[in-house]
Amino acid sequence: MTTGLIVHRAGPGLTIQDRGRPGYLRFGLSRGGAADQLALAEGAALLGQSMDCAAIEMAGIGGEFEVTEDCRIALTGAPMRASMDGARLAWNASHALEAGARLSIGAVEAGCYGYLHVGGGICAPKHLGAMSVHLAAGLSQPLAAGDRLALGADPHPGVTGYRLTPVPRFDGGTVRVAPSLQTTLFPEAERARFETTAFRRDTRGNRMGVRFVNNGEGFHSEAGLSVLSEVIVPGDIQITGDGTPFVLLCECQTTGGYPRIGSVLPADLPRVAQTPAGASLGFRFVTLEEGIAAEISERRDRGDLHRRIEPLLRRAEEIRDLLSYQLVSGVTAGTDREFSEA
Repeated sequence: MTTGLIVHRAGPGLTIQDRGRPGYLRFGLSRGGAADQLALAEGAALLGQSMDCAAIEMAGIGGEFEVTEDCRIALTGAPMRASMDGARLAWNASHALEAGARLSIGAVEAGCYGYLHVGGGICAPKHLGAMSVHLAAGLSQPLAAGDRLALGADPHPGVTGYRLTPVPRFDGGTVRVAPSLQTTLFPEAERARFETTAFRRDTRGNRMGVRFVNNGEGFHSEAGLSVLSEVIVPGDIQITGDGTPFVLLCECQTTGGYPRIGSVLPADLPRVAQTPAGASLGFRFVTLEEGIAAEISERRDRGDLHRRIEPLLRRAEEIRDLLSYQLVSGVTAGTDREFSEA
């Protein structure tokens, strides 16, 4: 373990994140971890390492970093403008950085959360079994300029230059919702209207949850606000007193009394977290059986991510139809005016 990454400039939402802290719900602590768990898996696949490796989560804007030793990085999640010593870097790809190189990451171009992964992972003190910063619970704190981060042992040093086409999730869309214990408290007509309404992500939102608004009236349950406070989890859709839905995310509270019209499938939570302010999002109810099948499929796909990586630059010897490409164009006899005057 060595100190291999220096933070020279940090956006306001830079935190170290891993998969979070399962098992503490009964103590009042939600799991936390990366807002987009799929982005963790994509980075691990690009670098050929465990998804348990911690990465840097960048909310909205990145920062500037310097590496003190040769290392590998991968960039996943919401695409951001990135460059190394002024040269543009491809997103959703792995790259080699030499000691002393400066990595600059700007604002998001789509989505909300970008991720910087390093070969061997970021190393930081563990609290309750995880390195994840949990802002709502006050566990650790965001990164700041001047921080020096240790790196773990890289399992595949020197192996870079790969890319991965990400699962689309950075501009809204539709997410699947499973019924909750309180879904039937909403009249059937309200549930049908909820499913056909086009919502927009509000500007108010963070790692605890995001608010969605629409142009029509709010949604109301027959129980009103008399629901007893009980356990809630990420994905639950709470309907507040004014009829506005809030989708809870990784740092949500652990109990709540607002009625829940349903719960977004874990497989679709990355899409919710990455939906930018103003983008449209819709909800579609599925049965419990359909939800379980979707989760099984998503876990299988996540485990197969390493099979989807491909070279960032195609090697000529691997292109079977090389002769079908126009490799030379603009051929000249050398007697053109611009050449004869040179």
